[in-house]
Amino acid sequence: MKMGVETPAQIIDINRLPLAAVEELPKGRGVRIGGLARNSDVAEHALIKSKYPVLSEALLAGASPQLRNRATTGGNLLQRTRCSYFYDPDFPACNKRKSGSGCGALHGFNRMHAILGQSEQCIATHPSDMCVALAALEAVVIVSGPKGERRIAFQDFHRLPGDTPEHETNLAHEELITAVDLPAHPFAARSHYLKVRDRESYAFALVSVAAALELGADGKIKSARIALGGVAHKPWRALEAEQSLAGKTPDITQFRRAADSALANARGYQYNHFKIELARRSIVCALTTVMAKV
Repeated sequence: MKMGVETPAQIIDINRLPLAAVEELPKGRGVRIGGLARNSDVAEHALIKSKYPVLSEALLAGASPQLRNRATTGGNLLQRTRCSYFYDPDFPACNKRKSGSGCGALHGFNRMHAILGQSEQCIATHPSDMCVALAALEAVVIVSGPKGERRIAFQDFHRLPGDTPEHETNLAHEELITAVDLPAHPFAARSHYLKVRDRESYAFALVSVAAALELGADGKIKSARIALGGVAHKPWRALEAEQSLAGKTPDITQFRRAADSALANARGYQYNHFKIELARRSIVCALTTVMAKV
């Protein structure tokens, strides 16, 4: 709005709705985060820090303390997937702003752009840290609208660009995010968020990794969850990497093989080929850090 990209005729303030609680679900089924819960409150909440450390770490890696004090869970999920070409209304080629106008980043300065799941219509990356953690935790988004309440698996909430990059989520018209549920997965407590960026704070990720591991009694990996940020139009679940780790010994060799699986279909552009190797190394580093946690 400040830059003239969006010019809404009307804005509705929803801040007084009672949607800011963070509370345990009945029968140990997990934790519910209200759609208006502030990022700073969620990051420092005892339930989140103890049961879902990857989410607390991701939130604290995002934006600045001032923004975290104002930003909400629902607002974070609904950030536009964007790049510098989208931000500049004077630049004509942006399919997000004007369908069919082209993608300026394809042959422009694309250092920050996508290497996975992109299309010829858009190669922008999703900016959220929180959402990468939520993808790894297999969160569920609860929305409410004229047709009632429905639950959306986090993997299905955001969309890849395809031919319609202007449509970034599967939230229907007149629906509102009321909460996000975090299931009580065994792997959630042994998790970590790694963010690689150009400067120490207040910068979008070049690559980020949310990783979680559950070990069996034999010390082998029972289940793994890996999600990537800074690499795609939506938070990217590395499903092939997760599958490759199941039943394996948690060591550097297996972590490297998993990273290779995750990046097998990656495609770089003129200025961002480095992201492919950076993502490989980041996955290995994140998984190694998870294993070091007690």
